Amino acid sequence: MPILVVGGAGYIGSHAARALRRHGYDVLVYDDLSRGHRSLVEGFELVVADMADQGRLTQVMKRVDAVMHFAAHSQVGESVRNPRIYFQNNAVGGLTLLNTALDAGVRKFIFSSTCAVYGVPEKVPIIEATPRQPVNPYGTSKLFFENALEAYDRAYGLRYMSLRYFNAAGADESGEIGELHDPETHLIPAALKAVTGEQGELELFGSDYSTPDGTCIRDYIHVNDLANAHVLALKKLEAGGGSAALNLGTGLGCSVKEVITMIEEVTGSKVPHREGPRRPGDPPSLVADPSRAQNALQWKASRSLLEIVQTAWQWERGGRQKVRKA
Repeated sequence: MPILVVGGAGYIGSHAARALRRHGYDVLVYDDLSRGHRSLVEGFELVVADMADQGRLTQVMKRVDAVMHFAAHSQVGESVRNPRIYFQNNAVGGLTLLNTALDAGVRKFIFSSTCAVYGVPEKVPIIEATPRQPVNPYGTSKLFFENALEAYDRAYGLRYMSLRYFNAAGADESGEIGELHDPETHLIPAALKAVTGEQGELELFGSDYSTPDGTCIRDYIHVNDLANAHVLALKKLEAGGGSAALNLGTGLGCSVKEVITMIEEVTGSKVPHREGPRRPGDPPSLVADPSRAQNALQWKASRSLLEIVQTAWQWERGGRQKVRKA
């Protein structure tokens, strides 16, 4: 039976759909296209519907064996400015999806979670036992859904994997799919757009953090490494493995300025940028301890920051331009 990829026309979901297909799975993509893009899932069966549409979900759940859930809003700054839509979509809509899966007898659920559930950790690298104390509505809405999964596991026997990933970046090596947000808020694609002149100067959100160069440190993980982890998590559940929450990262942190330097090396151009104030809800450093995922899934992130930037640059110059013109 197919795997239902909810939010599969988005950035990470579309890469996961391709990874599933490479491993021999049938894939059914479910997306309302409010933030996803039909062009990212060409060749896949696509159901265009809202995650809160219980009627449509009930129909498709009869056809699938497991669910991968990527359909959350995910911009920290936006969640601070407009928390209502985050709780409506990520919490209320997410519960509709979860309840419909449960009622249909689907008992394998892979959740796209986030390191934002940890908030500002006392120690870095971050282990899964770190207290979950999110500092923005985005992280809070994700933690709500993690708590629901834990309760459903205990009460109903639903088995899940909550995959807490760090900063997804890069693009498929084919150059056919990649990041496609409007507006673009993620560091690497925004910096590349500044290089090409498609947008103005890149704004650095804070240069006075307690880090070596004053800018935020993040754990950047290639989107295809994330996608492969989702497939392995599904296989773990199919083999009878128990529920778990796992960090997905490289274990290596890079500052914003270090990323900009890498982008300048790959592109051969300076990144026009200016320093601005801190962004509300941004912790100074988020770096994963991925050892539990490595042991549980026999998985390890294999692509470097250089490869992340190279694939993102390939997408920016090629595939993204084609999609924009279409």
